[in-house]
Amino acid sequence: MATKFIFITGGVVSGLGKGICAASLGRLLKQRGLRVRNQKFDPYINVDPGTMSPYQHGEVFVTEDGAETDLDLGHYERFVDEDLSGNSSVSSGKVYWEVLNRERRGDYLGATIQIIPHITDEIKSRIYSMESPDVDVVICEIGGTVGDIESQPFLEAIRQVASEREGVLFLHVPLIVQIPGSGELKSKPTQHSVKELLSLGIQPDVLVCRSDEPISEEIKKKIALFCNVEMDCVIQNATASTLYEVPLLLAREGLDRVVCRKLNLDTPEPDLTAWSRMVERTKHARRKVEIALVGKYTQLHDAYLSVVESLAHAGTANDAVVSIRWVDSEELSEENAAEKLGGCCGVLVPGGFGDRGIEGMICAVRYAREHKVPYFGICLGMQVSVIEFARHVAGLEDANSAEFSETTRNPVIHLMSDQVGVTAKGGTMRLGRYPCVLAEATRSRELYGTEEISERHRHRFEFNNSYRRLFAEKGLVLAGLSPSGTLVEIVEQPDHPWFVGVQFHPEFKSRPDRPHPLFFGFVRAAIERCARD
Repeated sequence: MATKFIFITGGVVSGLGKGICAASLGRLLKQRGLRVRNQKFDPYINVDPGTMSPYQHGEVFVTEDGAETDLDLGHYERFVDEDLSGNSSVSSGKVYWEVLNRERRGDYLGATIQIIPHITDEIKSRIYSMESPDVDVVICEIGGTVGDIESQPFLEAIRQVASEREGVLFLHVPLIVQIPGSGELKSKPTQHSVKELLSLGIQPDVLVCRSDEPISEEIKKKIALFCNVEMDCVIQNATASTLYEVPLLLAREGLDRVVCRKLNLDTPEPDLTAWSRMVERTKHARRKVEIALVGKYTQLHDAYLSVVESLAHAGTANDAVVSIRWVDSEELSEENAAEKLGGCCGVLVPGGFGDRGIEGMICAVRYAREHKVPYFGICLGMQVSVIEFARHVAGLEDANSAEFSETTRNPVIHLMSDQVGVTAKGGTMRLGRYPCVLAEATRSRELYGTEEISERHRHRFEFNNSYRRLFAEKGLVLAGLSPSGTLVEIVEQPDHPWFVGVQFHPEFKSRPDRPHPLFFGFVRAAIERCARD
């Protein structure tokens, strides 16, 4: 079977949840036995979000092959449970960069470079590169909103794809507006959004209409009539009580059924039994546990999206609802740590870059260590735990990371060797999947249940091996090392109820129906802490 393509666009306003729609549809099609891959096109000129502020763009999701990508790829992987690659995340910057480099090499033989055909051809090549004998359906989400000037080359490219081949479906996600005061639902903005698409040569096949309130049959009929779609192709996408309920609600509305009909896909009904059970466990968990998340970007929760979702996955598996106490590390100090962290059943310090808020994170580590509160440090969270251990257990009062201090006499965290990683932003960065060997009789080995693992990385600095012997004498266990033994991946404190720091990002591999082992263990330890208190 030739690969089919589904193109998802958004209209009226941004932030409607196109990514969740794309991820949910991917899950539904996979449950019908189809092999699915997702792709995201972003209209911004940045090459990728790797150097963008988390306040601008939320978290940077890292794929197995080390690509720094849009956070929607995290949704895709969590819902569809398929590892994606760097080609699943394409920005305008990537497209223009490739075209301009070809022009400089003379690949275009002196032609005048234009949006059409050169830019659109590059976009199409990225789309067609997703084709494979083991892929039945590619779901491509076009970022931004129809009408944005930045998105026009992408819309023109997908129009051309539909003219070049069969097996293409256009799915549009518009907003049904609710009038303040009266609460009346209005479809006119949706009609105008579809009209904008039509002016670009694209007739949507399916409309997935976002609304907080149920959409009446009368409104659906009006939308179908004025937007030139079949009645059952006007799908209500109501706000769900939990994120992972969206596929179930869309299945109830018949989204996957009409998509398969339009694409002539003969498949069985989706088996959503296990997914439904997982959602029910999420909605009816018997226990609650509060985790303090201590970071420097807490004003925008999307900066830690995968961490938040991973905690929720682990909570569901432990029959608990995880509530997060957001703690700004810049505002945390030795004087107020008890006030800001007191009562929490666990402390988590996630990844990040730069020296802002670092001393507050170190305070959080010390509080968790001294008060026997379960602690989980991720990437930067591991590094600050090593700094705290060096200062307050090993007696190295000025210990620090070379990233934060050029004058410290004890750089317990320093720039890694040029022998590993790839060059990025003038230094070395370790990105993507790397193997790790787990030491026997450690918490990590017990939770993973295997000797060797692989996890995704995104960092420049590493544990300084010069301090291995001293820290081991003081009780720090190096629970995970690279296969060569040169890089420290996991540290543990065995005299603590649960204290684990990892150099990698386990949140990128957690799934709603298969939580990451370390998150599972951390939340379980936090629940036990709550029970003791």
